[in-house]
Order: sequence, then C-alpha cells, then structure tokens
Amino acid sequence: PPTQEDACMELQEFITEFANAIEIDPGSITADTEFKELEIWDSLSALNVIAMTDEAHGVTLSGDDLVGSRRIADLWTLVKERSGK
Repeated sequence: PPTQEDACMELQEFITEFANAIEIDPGSITADTEFKELEIWDSLSALNVIAMTDEAHGVTLSGDDLVGSRRIADLWTLVKERSGK
C-alpha cells in the first residue's frame, strides 16, 4: 500500500505539473495555494490545467470542477479519486 511519503511525493509532482501547465515556478506555489488568486490565472490557465490532468493522469476535469475548487490540493483530491489512485 502507498505510504504517506508516497502520497506526499505524488502531491509534490502534481504541484510541479500544475506550475508547468500555467508556466510559473513550482517553488512559488504549495498545495494550499488558492490557484484562482494567482495573478497569472485566466481561462487559458484553466484549459492548460484541464489538458495536463487529462494527459498526465487520464482524468478529465470540467470547468465546474475548477470553479468548485479553491486550492491546488482540492484539484489533486479530484484527480486521485477519478484516477483510482
């Protein structure tokens, strides 16, 4: 079974993927970052994140999923649930 350390590493990888998708420094965000408050966040960022989760995790997030989420960790929870991880 996955350990807490594994789960933490997976979350860190997701944060890095998220940052790369919206072209910011991964060190500038955390799991608790409210992504819609980021200066760079716009509709293109949203599309990039949707594309990233689909490509990297085989999970399709909707616009409603993004609207209903506040933190990067919230998105990770959705991705984990839907990917069966």
